[in-house]
Amino acid sequence: MTRIDDIGYGRQFHGWYDRLFPKDGMADLTAKKLASLHPDRRLGTLELGAGTGRIAIPLSRETGRVVGVDSSLEMLSALEKDAAATSADVAGVHGDIRTYTDDHQYGLVYCVCGTLSMLLDPADQQRAVSRAADRLTPGGILVVETHNKPGILALHEGQRRTTYFVPYPEPGTGLQTHSTLIPERDLWHCSHIWFEADGTSRVGTEMSRLTSPEEVDAYAAAAGLTPEGRYGDWNSALYTPQGAMFVSVYRKDA
Repeated sequence: MTRIDDIGYGRQFHGWYDRLFPKDGMADLTAKKLASLHPDRRLGTLELGAGTGRIAIPLSRETGRVVGVDSSLEMLSALEKDAAATSADVAGVHGDIRTYTDDHQYGLVYCVCGTLSMLLDPADQQRAVSRAADRLTPGGILVVETHNKPGILALHEGQRRTTYFVPYPEPGTGLQTHSTLIPERDLWHCSHIWFEADGTSRVGTEMSRLTSPEEVDAYAAAAGLTPEGRYGDWNSALYTPQGAMFVSVYRKDA
């Protein structure tokens, strides 16, 4: 049996992950962009790091069935509940994105919302990209969205630690983040405090690896993939080093 390592992200954020990353218009925009990149929707779609189905559920309405892999049983439970409630054609699978395999090759594989950066070892990031490439049919597309190393460094303005607050549209809600860089290991530690309008709050922490676009390009090249494009967001804005995230698109040679 393949071991599935769970870093505990789902246990920490269970019940309030969708408050941080709501299933809103931005999720729909992401799904529509992914659907536009799909070379052949009949070939199927695979998400690595599906979480609560924020992207997989609206994407399934565009492309048909989506298989969503995640190491967190808590996240998959939320995904299955929401998929059932919305009649979405999404199949949640408990698995490790570094080792996941099945008997199908897909037209589109994607790994978004910083999931790749949650792998703290470059060798594990390479394994995940290689595994994604293995699951692609010839001519298939891989899409990776993850944290942008130069943008995160710029956010800190030369400091190891900084704190910032992001207000949310719902009155009285917002997210305060205490952000710490560990430059000797290329790591980024964040402690998040979520404030509800009723005065309650929740706390969660996460660690990610600062990953540059050039590193992801190298992982893709080693896996036999060819770059197709890079964007600064899901509106296809031009990539800039100052951005907090980047989206890279690769094709598996036919």
